[in-house]
Amino acid sequence: MPIKIRVLVVDDSALMRGLLSQMINLAPDMEVVGAAPDAQSAREMIKALNPDVLTLDVQMPKMDGLEFLERLMRLRPMPVVMVSSYTEAGSDTTLKALELGAIDFIGKPKADGERSMENYAEELVDKIRAAKGARLRRAMTGQGGAIVKPASAPAKSGLGASGKIIFVGASTGGTEAIKDFLLGIPADCPPILIVQHMPESFTASFARRLDTLCAPRVIEAKGNEKVEPGTVYIAPGHSHMMIRRGTAGFLTELAATAPVNRHRPAVDVLFDSAATLVGRKAIGVILTGMGKDGAQGLLRMRQAGARTFGQDELSCVVYGMPREAFLVGAVEEQCSLDEMARRVLAAIPT
Repeated sequence: MPIKIRVLVVDDSALMRGLLSQMINLAPDMEVVGAAPDAQSAREMIKALNPDVLTLDVQMPKMDGLEFLERLMRLRPMPVVMVSSYTEAGSDTTLKALELGAIDFIGKPKADGERSMENYAEELVDKIRAAKGARLRRAMTGQGGAIVKPASAPAKSGLGASGKIIFVGASTGGTEAIKDFLLGIPADCPPILIVQHMPESFTASFARRLDTLCAPRVIEAKGNEKVEPGTVYIAPGHSHMMIRRGTAGFLTELAATAPVNRHRPAVDVLFDSAATLVGRKAIGVILTGMGKDGAQGLLRMRQAGARTFGQDELSCVVYGMPREAFLVGAVEEQCSLDEMARRVLAAIPT
């Protein structure tokens, strides 16, 4: 009999504990071994039950989810999936949780939401599976301290004027990987377009957070923006993002069409537009994430003459998307996250 993934559910709402437990227990490869209403109970259950994965409410009484997570990752690191409300405050807190070492997050289920409870349950158990096999980023890198936006970023003359455009895709573990990548990018960089799998209520907060830390300007794309050097465009969580040709250069384009590879925004959609319109002037980067979104698009970019880079297994939280891209021959150069910005910049002629 296969060993099941042992999950501890932590949430102050009895209704939510019951709902999440029911969804998780329906998966054949996992079981809920306990359900805790607060941090104190969770601590005792972790000691007694030794779960494989924790689902953790962001906002709880007595000790909030962030404080509990920080202590947990310092004293007893384990895979954590945050369960967050779809609010601006909830999204800001969730991004801090990912910085502290949480593997992933999911919004709380809503009875009046667009997707069915069945689809929500499928996403929840997928994230728990990925968390079980993920690398603990904080334990792996020792990161999690405060980072201050550089007063003057290192510059490499001519980068922004090179005519190159950088396209990036990521999923699980990607919020921190994208941050680390952009921290190595100077203010005068070529335009950068990024798809990170993330609900729409989180992408604006994600862009604002990156903008406070990174040398280039970072914005959530609204559509029809001129694609300019020194600017990073984050795809909004409600639409696919593409690049299109305008009368005086390239523009961003958004489309709320059907999900691709179960995602909207999808990395493949962005990469396909890069392959079709930018070709040899494009650089493709695929970072940590579960699934295979972006693999075929990156392959088409490489076939169109673009330079392509993939994050290596040892530095990925989840070596899914980069692995699929590597296996189909889409990745020209594979490297660690620490080396990614330097290697990408080296591929830009000045």
